[in-house]
Amino acid sequence: MLRYILLRILQAVPVFFGTTFLIYFMVFAMPGDPILAMFGDKTPNPAVLEALRAQYNLDKPFIVQYLLYIGDIFQGNFGISYSGREVSEILVRTFPVTLKLAVMAVVLELILSISIGLFSGIRKGKFFDNAMLIISLVLMSLPIFVIAFLAQFFVAIQWGWASPTVGGNTAWWNMLLPAIVLALSLYATSMRLMRGSTVETLGNDFVRTAYSKGLGRRRVIPVHVLRNSLIPVVTNSATNFGILIVGATVTEGIFNVPGVGNTLFQAIVRGERPTVVSFVTVLVIFYVFLNILVDLLYAVLDPRIRYV
Repeated sequence: MLRYILLRILQAVPVFFGTTFLIYFMVFAMPGDPILAMFGDKTPNPAVLEALRAQYNLDKPFIVQYLLYIGDIFQGNFGISYSGREVSEILVRTFPVTLKLAVMAVVLELILSISIGLFSGIRKGKFFDNAMLIISLVLMSLPIFVIAFLAQFFVAIQWGWASPTVGGNTAWWNMLLPAIVLALSLYATSMRLMRGSTVETLGNDFVRTAYSKGLGRRRVIPVHVLRNSLIPVVTNSATNFGILIVGATVTEGIFNVPGVGNTLFQAIVRGERPTVVSFVTVLVIFYVFLNILVDLLYAVLDPRIRYV
């Protein structure tokens, strides 16, 4: 098992360097002068321009800029935004908000997809199964901004069951509506995976053997069927967790959630390149680390991986 863990960590190293290099290249290769953009319509003093370019290492060759940036990252220095604030301070303020939102969404998604997918797989071809498949198809067809606007209008504004925006109040209850929206956007795929995996597991020999030994459904379903059916769902949900951390921009924008996605979008609009690069780099680190954990969890659920 230790060898397996070390191998996965070693595989993550080139992924990290390759991804951060591409991100840095794409962001800083964008047309325009970010330093000039800071001044808007004003014409700055050339000496001031040169000093700012030197401060952000923009006067050095690209590869030197990247190496200096990576060196700072390993020292825990994520740079300074063009507004003068440390990027690490912005991350400390926004990342926990998005993390909380993502955790809520994934927990809700897992509860819905596992319970409904399991029951739907057991009742394959019945009314409940067909109804759940139709509902999941509708949810898969709706863009997330449509689900968000519908939830905001009906649940928050018309019925008054929740606050239409989050704002500065990031308590669990106040963030429940955007979490439900994110969970519904991910639920359909996970539910279908759980259903298909359940149907496949029910047809395996070890399940028939368990029934032939006299074990009842209350023993076979949770012990033999549920655990073996969870493998693709856990992998998908863990990947979804990374996607939520990275890409909850639309939902955070609609519900005014002061998280990473909303802040990252504002930084892109303002041309805050150090902020964009540092934010995305942190998200890459988090995503790579999460994938390693998923692989380890996969090995726990499926002992054959450990033996290989």
